[in-house]
Amino acid sequence: MTPEQVKAKFRREGKTFTQFAAEHGYTRNAVYRVLNGFDKGNYGKAHEIAVKLGLKAEQQHAA
Repeated sequence: MTPEQVKAKFRREGKTFTQFAAEHGYTRNAVYRVLNGFDKGNYGKAHEIAVKLGLKAEQQHAA
């Protein structure tokens, strides 16, 4: 999904990014930074947020 698609999905569902952040234990600012491209979501919490928002596919770990 693109950031615009994620935003549209949240609008359709009547959900705010502040609610999403609280439900998943993130700060509102961290969610906005990922959503607006300030954090690329390649590592750590930013990556977790990007995956949960649907911006990135969850990485499968090799055994």
